[in-house]
Amino acid sequence: AVIQILCGGCPSHIDMYDLKPHAPAEIRGEFHEIPTNVAGYRISDQLPLQARVMDKMAIIRSVAHTTPAHGIASQWILTGHDPGRVTKDNIYPACGSIVSKLRGPHRPGMPAYIAVPRSVSFGSAAYLGAAYNPFTTDVDPVAEDFHVKNLTPVPGITVDRVGSRRDLLTRLDAMRRDVDLHGDLRGMDDFNREAVDLITSDQAAKAFDIQSEDPKLREKYGHTFIGQNCLLARRLVEAGVSYVTCLSGGGWDTHQNNFSRLKNETLPRYDRAVAALIEDIYDRGLDKQVLVMVFGEFGRTPRVNKDAGRDHWPGAMSMLLSGGGLKVGQMIGETDSKAAYPISDPYTPGNVLSTMYGFMGIDDTHHFYDDNNRPIPILNDGGPIAELL
Repeated sequence: AVIQILCGGCPSHIDMYDLKPHAPAEIRGEFHEIPTNVAGYRISDQLPLQARVMDKMAIIRSVAHTTPAHGIASQWILTGHDPGRVTKDNIYPACGSIVSKLRGPHRPGMPAYIAVPRSVSFGSAAYLGAAYNPFTTDVDPVAEDFHVKNLTPVPGITVDRVGSRRDLLTRLDAMRRDVDLHGDLRGMDDFNREAVDLITSDQAAKAFDIQSEDPKLREKYGHTFIGQNCLLARRLVEAGVSYVTCLSGGGWDTHQNNFSRLKNETLPRYDRAVAALIEDIYDRGLDKQVLVMVFGEFGRTPRVNKDAGRDHWPGAMSMLLSGGGLKVGQMIGETDSKAAYPISDPYTPGNVLSTMYGFMGIDDTHHFYDDNNRPIPILNDGGPIAELL
């Protein structure tokens, strides 16, 4: 299974995993390096908990693409395809939707693809159909009364009545399918079957019951948006979900006051949640079965601007991977003296997603057909990152 943590808005790679302590002040910024538990590797002093689990992480520092626009870059990162234009909708299916289509859930009664607490931008199924969009909780799991409203039948609707209605719907849809020209009803069949499975099984309700978790472990993750999202994601993959996307919360788009915002807001909760998730995955013996991926849509400018901020920068970015049976305890790739561009082999979003698809047993050269009946490969560039395998 995969847990994907999306830091939408873009983390500052040069202030987190790719510091340049010998660069001029307007490049290196205000943070310093600290050693990790892997000899020779150093990361930001604002990530002390992750420094203690570096032996369980791989940091790829030479990922790059060519667009500084949030929307285009987000779709590129999540699908492996450059959409080529600004759009509000997915042109290509998100990686979670592809996993849902080709793998499905690991256990009956669970969705294959879940987004907590809501779908990320460009995290949808495009031409694969609505059945492969993510199931969403739409409620922040840090809330004291967190529950997923749609997992129980409304009052008066028993499991038997749900079954009767499903049988009736099946018969009606069979009559209507003769005039269905686009396969929409078949997609809705899958969607409806998954919905009925959810509310007639207690597996999903138990998985979402985060209040039953050990309070000490909840505290370790942090009672924050990202902390409880990550804990819920771990519960969901254990319960049989194949792909979970987590929103990390805002604060990454630091055009102003980059250092104070990272130090006082974003990085403490991020450091705590990600380190706790990684330790939890390994402590539970899930590190061969669960891959954790953490990234934003691009990096941030090497030079600090006049507002003490850093702007959009696609020339270099850092991504974190853990588990998945990968070779961890390493940093892959190198950037120039300003963290502006890779000076080792650059990697694309396609390379990162190809690595994930390989872990999930998915052939990323497989083709789907879009709404115009054109064959579209899952990925059209890349190949897995060899150093991780």
